[in-house]
Amino acid sequence: MSDRISITGLRVHGRHGVFEHERRNGQDFVVDAHLSVSLAAAGASDLVADTVDYGSVAETITKIISGEPVNLIETLASRIADACLLDPRVTGVEVTVHKPQAPVSGQFDDIAVTIARVRPGALR
Repeated sequence: MSDRISITGLRVHGRHGVFEHERRNGQDFVVDAHLSVSLAAAGASDLVADTVDYGSVAETITKIISGEPVNLIETLASRIADACLLDPRVTGVEVTVHKPQAPVSGQFDDIAVTIARVRPGALR
Protein backbone atom coordinates (compact mmCIF):
# COMPACT_ATOMS: atom_id res chain seq x y z
CA MET A 1 0.00 0.00 0.00
CA SER A 2 1.30 3.42 -0.91
CA ASP A 3 0.84 6.78 0.76
CA ARG A 4 -0.66 9.50 -1.42
CA ILE A 5 -0.80 13.23 -1.74
CA SER A 6 -3.90 14.33 -3.64
CA ILE A 7 -4.79 17.61 -5.29
CA THR A 8 -8.35 17.62 -6.59
CA GLY A 9 -10.35 20.19 -8.48
CA LEU A 10 -7.47 22.51 -9.39
CA ARG A 11 -9.15 24.88 -11.88
CA VAL A 12 -6.95 26.82 -14.30
CA HIS A 13 -7.71 28.76 -17.48
CA GLY A 14 -5.85 27.46 -20.52
CA ARG A 15 -5.90 27.64 -24.30
CA HIS A 16 -5.76 23.98 -25.26
CA GLY A 17 -7.71 22.27 -28.02
CA VAL A 18 -7.75 21.52 -31.71
CA PHE A 19 -10.14 24.32 -32.65
CA GLU A 20 -9.05 27.90 -33.25
CA HIS A 21 -11.73 29.31 -30.95
CA GLU A 22 -10.47 27.13 -28.06
CA ARG A 23 -7.01 28.61 -28.43
CA ARG A 24 -8.29 32.15 -28.93
CA ASN A 25 -10.82 32.25 -26.08
CA GLY A 26 -9.47 29.56 -23.81
CA GLN A 27 -11.49 27.69 -21.20
CA ASP A 28 -11.17 26.28 -17.73
CA PHE A 29 -9.49 22.93 -17.18
CA VAL A 30 -9.77 21.04 -13.92
CA VAL A 31 -7.03 18.71 -12.72
CA ASP A 32 -6.91 15.97 -10.13
CA ALA A 33 -3.44 14.62 -9.30
CA HIS A 34 -2.68 11.75 -6.95
CA LEU A 35 1.00 11.28 -6.13
CA SER A 36 2.32 8.05 -4.64
CA VAL A 37 4.97 8.98 -2.12
CA SER A 38 6.13 7.67 1.23
CA LEU A 39 4.91 9.99 3.96
CA ALA A 40 6.62 8.12 6.80
CA ALA A 41 9.51 10.57 7.21
CA ALA A 42 7.21 13.61 7.19
CA GLY A 43 4.84 11.93 9.62
CA ALA A 44 7.69 11.32 12.03
CA SER A 45 9.52 14.64 11.65
CA ASP A 46 6.65 17.09 11.02
CA LEU A 47 8.95 18.89 8.54
CA VAL A 48 7.83 20.03 5.10
CA ALA A 49 11.32 19.20 3.81
CA ASP A 50 10.49 15.52 4.37
CA THR A 51 7.49 15.51 2.05
CA VAL A 52 6.46 16.59 -1.43
CA ASP A 53 5.23 20.18 -1.17
CA TYR A 54 1.70 20.09 -2.59
CA GLY A 55 1.75 23.88 -2.99
CA SER A 56 4.70 23.62 -5.35
CA VAL A 57 3.03 20.77 -7.22
CA ALA A 58 -0.15 22.85 -7.65
CA GLU A 59 1.94 25.77 -8.90
CA THR A 60 3.70 23.54 -11.44
CA ILE A 61 0.37 22.17 -12.69
CA THR A 62 -0.99 25.71 -12.98
CA LYS A 63 2.01 26.78 -15.07
CA ILE A 64 1.58 23.81 -17.41
CA ILE A 65 -2.14 24.44 -17.94
CA SER A 66 -1.76 28.20 -18.40
CA GLY A 67 1.35 27.75 -20.55
CA GLU A 68 2.01 26.53 -24.08
CA PRO A 69 -1.17 25.25 -25.76
CA VAL A 70 -1.50 21.64 -26.89
CA ASN A 71 -4.14 19.99 -29.02
CA LEU A 72 -5.11 17.14 -26.70
CA ILE A 73 -5.90 16.86 -23.01
CA GLU A 74 -4.04 13.54 -23.20
CA THR A 75 -0.87 15.53 -23.92
CA LEU A 76 -1.67 17.93 -21.11
CA ALA A 77 -2.14 15.06 -18.65
CA SER A 78 1.12 13.48 -19.78
CA ARG A 79 3.06 16.72 -19.26
CA ILE A 80 1.62 17.09 -15.78
CA ALA A 81 2.48 13.49 -14.88
CA ASP A 82 6.03 13.89 -16.20
CA ALA A 83 6.48 17.05 -14.12
CA CYS A 84 5.24 15.31 -10.97
CA LEU A 85 7.68 12.44 -11.51
CA LEU A 86 10.63 14.85 -11.60
CA ASP A 87 10.63 14.69 -7.80
CA PRO A 88 12.49 11.42 -7.03
CA ARG A 89 10.27 10.84 -3.97
CA VAL A 90 7.22 10.45 -6.22
CA THR A 91 7.04 6.80 -7.25
CA GLY A 92 3.83 7.06 -9.24
CA VAL A 93 1.16 9.51 -10.28
CA GLU A 94 -2.41 9.45 -11.54
CA VAL A 95 -3.59 12.58 -13.34
CA THR A 96 -7.10 13.38 -14.53
CA VAL A 97 -7.65 16.40 -16.76
CA HIS A 98 -11.27 17.50 -16.99
CA LYS A 99 -12.50 19.64 -19.86
CA PRO A 100 -15.99 20.61 -18.70
CA GLN A 101 -16.52 23.11 -21.56
CA ALA A 102 -15.37 20.76 -24.33
CA PRO A 103 -16.86 21.61 -27.73
CA VAL A 104 -19.04 18.52 -27.92
CA SER A 105 -22.63 18.48 -29.10
CA GLY A 106 -25.17 17.30 -26.61
CA GLN A 107 -25.42 17.76 -22.89
CA PHE A 108 -22.78 16.31 -20.59
CA ASP A 109 -21.41 16.84 -17.10
CA ASP A 110 -17.73 16.38 -17.89
CA ILE A 111 -15.20 15.07 -20.34
CA ALA A 112 -11.93 13.87 -18.88
CA VAL A 113 -8.89 11.70 -19.46
CA THR A 114 -6.96 9.89 -16.76
CA ILE A 115 -3.42 8.62 -17.07
CA ALA A 116 -1.26 6.74 -14.58
CA ARG A 117 2.52 6.67 -14.64
CA VAL A 118 4.99 4.80 -12.46
CA ARG A 119 8.64 5.66 -12.03
CA PRO A 120 10.64 2.89 -13.71
CA GLY A 121 11.87 0.46 -11.09
CA ALA A 122 9.62 1.90 -8.37
CA LEU A 123 7.51 -0.38 -6.22
CA ARG A 124 3.96 0.83 -5.67
